[in-house]
This record gives sequence, structure tokens and C-alpha cells, in this order.
Amino acid sequence: MSSARQFLAGMLLASGAAAAWAAPALPAPQEFYFDPDPVAEPVSVAEGEGDTLVNQLMRQRERGRKALEATVQLAGVAIAQGRPELGQQLYAEALQATTAASPAGRMVRWNHGWDLFRQGQVEEALQQWQAAAGALRGNPSWVPPTYALALWRLGDKEQAVKWYAAAVRTEPGKWNTVANHAALLPDWRDSERATLAEVQQAWAANPPAWP
Repeated sequence: MSSARQFLAGMLLASGAAAAWAAPALPAPQEFYFDPDPVAEPVSVAEGEGDTLVNQLMRQRERGRKALEATVQLAGVAIAQGRPELGQQLYAEALQATTAASPAGRMVRWNHGWDLFRQGQVEEALQQWQAAAGALRGNPSWVPPTYALALWRLGDKEQAVKWYAAAVRTEPGKWNTVANHAALLPDWRDSERATLAEVQQAWAANPPAWP
């Protein structure tokens, strides 16, 4: 067994039961969401596939310079390889190494949210995203489309449209058409952009009034 596989197997054996999650209570949308958020992007410490990528990330964890980022990326790799329990354990380890309101802690939560969402754990994803957004002073621009996506997937279409409307109020020239979604959301999957297109169409059919 390779060292990468030994590491993953060992971590999985050591992992405990998954934590119970509660659905988040989202605040009402604000009028505008102009603020940039430099931590709201996928972590990429190393490139590659399979054991090669895992070995690179393990070395980064051992060196310590980018240990946290390597742990987050390794969590995503584990989840993509069908080891969600291991991925959750690695995310828990990353969160324990940060404080909730720090940029590092917010980076972990934002990435964790996407991995949860792509496992179908949408309520849990919203919880992580809300924690990441709430720890930032201001209104980060990624929030309206991301919340709209998650709420639509949960079946709360009315709230999804209200959140999408916040994106349109902020930058109408960008969000009032689906033609811009690929450029605005390059890291989203096609299926995620397709869902947001449904939200946009519902918004265009009946834009909610503000406030």
C-alpha cells in the first residue's frame, strides 16, 4: 500500500461519528453586496491526481508553511474519492487550527461549504457559508448567488429569488442575464450554473420589490 493510501486509511480508521447539523436560520437579504472577499476561492496548494496529489499535500502538511491550506485541499480530495468521513475529519482538524472570525477560519468554512453542497448536504453547506459571511464586516459579493443556489436546491424558491434580487440590485449589468453566469462563476459546475439560471428566470418573471 502506498504511503498516500496508508495515510488516508489511517485517518479514516481514526475518524469518529459525523456531527449532527441543524438547519441555519438565514438573515433577510441586505440591499447591496459590494464587498470583495479574498478568502472565498477554492484552495489549490498542489496539482495532480490520485496518490501523486495526496503525497504532495501530505508533504505540505508536514512542512507547515501551507499546512492549513493543504489540509483543506486534502479534505476535498478525500471527499471526491468517496471518503466523506475522512474529509469531514480533516475539515474538523483545519477548523480547530483556526479561530472562527479569522481569514483562515473563514477560508476553511467557505471551502467546507462547497464540499458539503456537492455531497448533497445543502443545509449544512449553508451553515458553513453563513458562518464565513457573518465573520466578515460588510456584505461579501459571493453571498447572494450562493445563497440563492442553495435555497433553490432546498425548494425555498421564494427566498432564493429574494437573494438573487440582491445580486441584481448590487450589479444589475452583471446579474440580470444568465449570459454572464459562466464568467461570473467560473469555479461553479455546469449543474450549479444551470440551477442559478432557473433562479434568474424566476426573478425575471416576477422581480421582488425592495425592501
